[in-house]
Amino acid sequence: MYQQMIFVNLPVSDLDASKKFFTELGYALNPQFSDENAASVVISDTIVAMLLTKPFYATFTKKEIADATRTSEVLICLSAESRAKVDELVEKAVAAGGTASEKVQDMEGFMYGRAFDDLDGHTWEVVWMNPDAIEG
Repeated sequence: MYQQMIFVNLPVSDLDASKKFFTELGYALNPQFSDENAASVVISDTIVAMLLTKPFYATFTKKEIADATRTSEVLICLSAESRAKVDELVEKAVAAGGTASEKVQDMEGFMYGRAFDDLDGHTWEVVWMNPDAIEG
């Protein structure tokens, strides 16, 4: 069965520093789709973050590239398998040079989430949802 994938393309100021940051979070790089202009960060079987140097990113758009340290361009949200995994990923991000959001979302037993900004200011939310509390 076909599984649709998502490729999140993000402009970065320092490709080598960004590659180091994401590998320190535990993600692998796919060398087949990485070069001096881009790095393919495999988040899951269906999610890939493409880290693109700003000049290379600019070849895909005529729009001005947002400075994610000053403006919000997108909020990227990843699921986690537990509350502990939410905390673990945010702590890894901070240890690798990211910045944690001060706000913790704790919806008593239903959902728990935190967020961090990567080295270029892109906001990554990490959320655990209690499967027992989800109707479906």
